[in-house]
Amino acid sequence: MPIEIRDSRLTQVVAADARIEQIATGFKFTEGPIWHPYDKHLTFSDIIGNAIHRWSATDGLTDFRRPSRMANGNTYDSQGRILTCEHASSRVARSDSAGDGYEVLASHYAGKELNSPNDIVVKSDGSVYFTDPPFGRIVPWGVARAQKLDFAGVYRLDTASGALTLLVDDFAGPNGLCFSLDEKRLFVNDTMRGHIRVFDVQADGTLANGRVWAELKGEGSGAPDGMKVDQAGNLFSCGPGGVYVFDSSANCLGLVRPPEGCANFTWGDDDLRSLYITAGTSVYRVRVLVPGRALF
Repeated sequence: MPIEIRDSRLTQVVAADARIEQIATGFKFTEGPIWHPYDKHLTFSDIIGNAIHRWSATDGLTDFRRPSRMANGNTYDSQGRILTCEHASSRVARSDSAGDGYEVLASHYAGKELNSPNDIVVKSDGSVYFTDPPFGRIVPWGVARAQKLDFAGVYRLDTASGALTLLVDDFAGPNGLCFSLDEKRLFVNDTMRGHIRVFDVQADGTLANGRVWAELKGEGSGAPDGMKVDQAGNLFSCGPGGVYVFDSSANCLGLVRPPEGCANFTWGDDDLRSLYITAGTSVYRVRVLVPGRALF
């Protein structure tokens, strides 16, 4: 069944009979979807295909950037600029929504090349948080090369000063991350350990009191990956078999199971109640009952 109910409250978030629709396919490994709330289009990466694509109901599928330096996660900042994590270059880069004005925001820490920035979020104050596992130094997800840093970190980038701060360095494979609605907590999942950790966000933007918040347990392909919070505070995270839905107290309500193992998702359409899921070779869409949050 496309919807796996573990707690009856899931049906207040996703209807039990919700239908999953394939809107695009033929890719190698889709990731990093972001919805533009004004121009009404979806931008997403094909990591192995070395491209970023754009889709809309009116224009269909187009190329946004090719080659993409094996781009993975994407997000928008408050000005509608696209921030992208690049596996092949080990960089975080920024461009405008048309793909112009490309600039590198982060590439090294303490004089050493980053591993391979993976996923990325922007706080309301403009600061950027991203994860940096070594996955992009492994074929086929990136370019085979030796790791320069001896840890996989979570970072905060002050875009005004350019200062890059290492926040946490004890993850095995940090991947998806998102803030709580009030931005007082940051959730980060660990692909290798199969769980989600939560941290308290301090006044200076650093993190404290890290602890395991939830484990992702299920059957099927996939691992802890893309993660976001909807307008009701429910946390969605990719994991084995699909997109997991947790309430704000870490109770797993159930899963949305697309036909392929999923890596990431975002909410879109005019009411932000369409969940766009990047899964394997395709992009899928399922209507939900609670809207997500616009990225800017």
